[in-house]
Order: sequence, then C-alpha cells, then structure tokens
Amino acid sequence: MTVESAGQNNADSEAAARAALDAHTVETVQWHFHESTGSPFWLEKKRDLKFDPLTEVKSFEDLKKFPLFEDDWLRGGPVRRWVPKGLDGRPTYVFETGGTTGVPKSRVVIDDFRTDYELFSDTLPDEYFPKGGNWLMLGPSGPRRLRLAVEHLCQHRGGISFCIDLDPRWVVKLIKKGWMEHLEEYKKHCIDQAITILTAGHDIKCMFTTPKLLESLAYGLAEQGTSIQEIGITGIFSGGTEFTPQWTRFCVEELLGGPAEESGVYMTPTYGNTLMGLACSKPITAEDDYKIAYYAPQPRAVVEVVDFDDHHQVVPYQATGRVKLYTLTKEFFVPGFLERDEGEREAPFAKYPWDGVSGVRPYHAIASQTTVGVY
Repeated sequence: MTVESAGQNNADSEAAARAALDAHTVETVQWHFHESTGSPFWLEKKRDLKFDPLTEVKSFEDLKKFPLFEDDWLRGGPVRRWVPKGLDGRPTYVFETGGTTGVPKSRVVIDDFRTDYELFSDTLPDEYFPKGGNWLMLGPSGPRRLRLAVEHLCQHRGGISFCIDLDPRWVVKLIKKGWMEHLEEYKKHCIDQAITILTAGHDIKCMFTTPKLLESLAYGLAEQGTSIQEIGITGIFSGGTEFTPQWTRFCVEELLGGPAEESGVYMTPTYGNTLMGLACSKPITAEDDYKIAYYAPQPRAVVEVVDFDDHHQVVPYQATGRVKLYTLTKEFFVPGFLERDEGEREAPFAKYPWDGVSGVRPYHAIASQTTVGVY
C-alpha cells in the first residue's frame, strides 16, 4: 500500500466515523427529547432551551447549542427523573459518580455498564486475558459502577470475579484529616484481602486495580516472597489519573517483570468514569516512551480537548486543553461536560479513527483542590 493510499484510507475511515457519530447523535437526541421516550429531566429542560432539539440538532456539532451539563444536577433525587420513558419498567441500577463528600452524585443505569464493558472486552488480548479466566476486582466497591462492571466483564469472558471491600470515601476522609497512619492501615487492610484471595487457590489470571493499589499489592506480595508474575496474574486492566508514562515504565520494569512478551504480564491503562464509560488506550510500548493515549468508545461517548477559555474550540493536535465529555446512549445524555482533567489532543489512528487524549492529569486550575485517594 502506498503512502497516498494509506492516507486516503485513513481519511475515509475518519469520514465514516464522523458520519456515524452525526447519525447517532441525531438518533440519541430524538430519543431523549421526544415526549414518548424522553426522560422527565430532559423533557423539563427542553422548555428552558432557546432552540428545539427535535428539529435543530442535525449533527454532532449541533450539540454545542446546549448549555454545559452541570454535574450538580446529579446530586439528590428523585433519581427516577433520569429514566427515559422508553425504558420505563426495566430493572434499574443507581451508581455514585465523582465526589467523595456531601450528597453523592448519582447516575441511573440499565444496561450501559454491560455494553461498555463488552465493547472493552473485544479490545483485550486473549493471550493475557484468557477466556474462562477468573478475575480479582481490587478497587472501589459499594454503590460504584466499577464493581458490577468488572464482574460483568469477567462473566462475559466466562470467568468468576472475586471482590474486596473498599470505601474510597473513607480513604479521602482519612487524607483530609491528616490521619496518614490510619490511611496506611486501611490500604494494608485492602491489600491483605487481595493477597488472601490470590493465595487461596482460585486460579485468578486477571485483575482490575488502580495504580496505587497495584504498587501496594506488588510490595505486599514481595514481603511474602512472591510477585504478581509468580502468583499467576497475566492480564491487568487498570485506570486512574496517576497512570503516567513515568509510573508505567516503573511498573512494567520493576513490578511486573518486564514487557509482556518477556514477563507474560500484560497491562492496559484505561480512562473512564460513570458518566462516559471506558476509553481504551493505544498499546503502550517502551519504543514510544510509554506514552498513554486514550480513545473514547464512539459513538456512545466522545472526548474532546478544548481551549481553557472557550470550550467550543478544540485545540490543535498535541496542544494542551481541558477534557470535554459527551455521553450519547439511550439511557443517558450528556451534551458536553467539562471534566476535572486536562491533557493533550491526539490524532486518530487506524483502530480508533477519531481524536484521543494523552497526558491526562487534574485540571491545573483546580488541581490543588483535588484529593486523589485510591485513584
């Protein structure tokens, strides 16, 4: 294939992805704003809009006509106002999202977490995430999406998921009170639970965890004369803003025993939340200095990197901006939300022919107010 033909193929893929996003956007808006299928929340909001979504949203760009989504809308109830009429009567979950103090922000979910993680499952290499393999969920439990989502991912792949108890609200409370000794003991309590499960003969091959907990687990296993590699883990799915190239290099070289082809342990970073779902990363390699670039699961969700002073303006490739999120499913509609993160805009590539984001970190203007607990 010539350079010219490869470039044309890329352009065609990007154009097709954009057309699919435009069509999906129109379909999603029609669903959420039609009297017969929309949610009480959006049908009520429709009265305050200065345009008619049913007739004036004809492409993804038209979402800029909406005001920014305010996450405080998710605080308090009744949560049923978020359930679309078209899905009324379906078994419904409520998950907490963001915020570790005050009234929790809640999102209702029916099947989105299953769909998101089934799509993610398709990106996992079976060599390291074997079908039928059991999993350990070493992360937040309770009313958080991650626990059920990882459990579904495991079951979807034919395995059984083992979980621990972990309350991130308590972790943040300990940090804010300066009770660091208590924090270390609580972290040790969580790691002790994980090691007990991993050494109980359950033949666990895969796991989800956060960077901080992965590091603590590696040290905890080392104290017992073993390692993540020796305990039998071959696939690790992890996520969090602390997933930096520097930490990834350290993790691969010092904690996992080297690159996957040498150690037999494969780690894939992800970026996501209860609003968006899960953005996958390009494969990380030493040759690329362990750079991590995330791509949202379009057309169900979109991530833009926008100008700090004008959220309608996408920054140039490789430039820095704030992360702006859109969620476009039948269960949940977010027409633009400014995340508490910033990063660099990444160009499309073959597997994901749409924009991505790299270098994700807390937004500089509020970074000092952000408490990072287990994430």
